[in-house]
Amino acid sequence: MSEYFSNIKTGASTIATGMAITLKHFFNAVKRKGDAGIDDADYFKQVDGLCTLQYPREAVPTPAIGRYRLHMDAEDCIGCSQCERACPVECITIETIKVTADDLAACGKTSGGQQKRFWLPVFDIDVAKCMTCGICVSVCPTDCLVHTPVADFSEFDVSNMLYHFGNLTKIEADAKRRKLEEEKAAKEKAAAEAAARGEAPARPAPKPKPAPGPQPDGGKAGE
Repeated sequence: MSEYFSNIKTGASTIATGMAITLKHFFNAVKRKGDAGIDDADYFKQVDGLCTLQYPREAVPTPAIGRYRLHMDAEDCIGCSQCERACPVECITIETIKVTADDLAACGKTSGGQQKRFWLPVFDIDVAKCMTCGICVSVCPTDCLVHTPVADFSEFDVSNMLYHFGNLTKIEADAKRRKLEEEKAAKEKAAAEAAARGEAPARPAPKPKPAPGPQPDGGKAGE
């Protein structure tokens, strides 16, 4: 019998303690808790009050080294598709069109001075699939693909999570494809005419052989 009443006493005491803590926080909620971080020496000295952030006016700061939403700079993309091949969840879709010889200047160069040889009509990233592993960023040879500090990019419609970074419209892409097909047809026609005349197709000049020099074992080339 004594154990029965002891359990009731313990339960009532526990409930009273919990309610006292709840009521304390309830009445202190009229005051705002400080902004000291967990690493701050005064973290536990702050007023015991409201700590909910007033989103979206207030937001938790994101670490500078964090991996968040992807961004691609199409001006620096060379269309190598390494990121597309490396992506483990296949959230990147790329379509390229080879630049014709007379369009190289129009296609331009990257900020590092590398000549671009592909138009980029399609470069889509489905951030709804992206797991922010960072593999695509690490394999990009021109550093045009980066993680941004944007951590909050929720949408009501999941289709809005598909980001388009291509730098050609559909009409422009169709025109580039027709031009590439015309250049290819012209080359094939020229090759056929040369063959009909009995001329050998033009071949690239062979690379010059390196001059003989000392070998690692101290001998000479060709010995």
